Amino acid sequence: MISIKQAKRIVIKLGTGILTTGIGDLDKACIQSLCRQVKLLRNEGIEVILVSSGAIGLGMGKLSLRQRPKDLTMLQACASLGQTVLINNWQQGFDPHALLVAQILLTREDLRAKHRYDAIFNTVERLLAKGVIPIVNENDAISAAEIKFGDNDTLSALVAGVTNADQLFILSNVSGLIDFQGTGEVVPYVEKITAEIEAMAQGTNQVTSVGGMISKLSAAKIAHRFGCGVTIANGQDSKLFDKLLSGEPVGTYLAPHSMPVKSHKRWIANLDEASGTLTIDAGAATAIQESGKSLLLAGITGCEGIFEAGDLVKVQLQEGSVIAHGLSMVDSEDIMRMLNVALDNRTVQNTTSNVIVHRDKLVLLN
Repeated sequence: MISIKQAKRIVIKLGTGILTTGIGDLDKACIQSLCRQVKLLRNEGIEVILVSSGAIGLGMGKLSLRQRPKDLTMLQACASLGQTVLINNWQQGFDPHALLVAQILLTREDLRAKHRYDAIFNTVERLLAKGVIPIVNENDAISAAEIKFGDNDTLSALVAGVTNADQLFILSNVSGLIDFQGTGEVVPYVEKITAEIEAMAQGTNQVTSVGGMISKLSAAKIAHRFGCGVTIANGQDSKLFDKLLSGEPVGTYLAPHSMPVKSHKRWIANLDEASGTLTIDAGAATAIQESGKSLLLAGITGCEGIFEAGDLVKVQLQEGSVIAHGLSMVDSEDIMRMLNVALDNRTVQNTTSNVIVHRDKLVLLN
């Protein structure tokens, strides 16, 4: 594991389970402990961004609800009410350390739009330069199904990517990834998230929470694309970051991808809704995966969906596995036309060299 002291910027995701003692009951002692530890990290020159859950649970408490609402509008109302309680308590926790907090509420749409993506990065950069602690949460008060992240584990991984963080800490009330099928102990190090590792994950039964270990591993996969190491640990440990600063291993560390997405491609890697699909042959797969080449018309065997130039497309193998996302330089109608023309041997040489997805707009997923 890379020492936390080597990190310049980290994201800490805090689950509802460690921030509350029950529905609507904020654990102020835990918040005070976390604020003290963040101050320690700041003293080491480490910039800290928090992704804080808890708003819906706090709103549920204010409205005397004992079960997580299934109605979207009621969830939104709980979030709107609970968010003010949450951010005020964070500021109170940091007051003794003379640190200011700033609230950033996001929806999935904010990361899909390039100008908003850039605005998030610029805002966080300015806040950190001024010594402020950004506290990020999903904007649940307005989020609908099509613009939701799904859970704050996913949100924290995407925030780590947007902000160029070195490490992501996903903290909850579990001590790490536990090998329930084997030793029953916490797995200290994971080099690659394999099917065997995923089989160890379990969900959650908490009425105020979403996800569980399954969502944490899914978030780790996202963070790994950006070269961000991930630690899953127990946030109720009042000495967690003291231990990390002293070099003591804590929880489960998941190593980052050996070939992370380059900075100018990170926005593309954050995109999740593809407008179409391009199916490619084995030669094209080798060219883009092993040689870093652009995707040419010659390697495309099929085109599905209706999309314009500049839209996100999935790139898949003949058997259906998706290996990359990219921004198409050509709309679907023209691709289909060129594919049909390419069937005429007399014009193949003039059409198959067309670049459909340039390598600078292509992101490998594996």
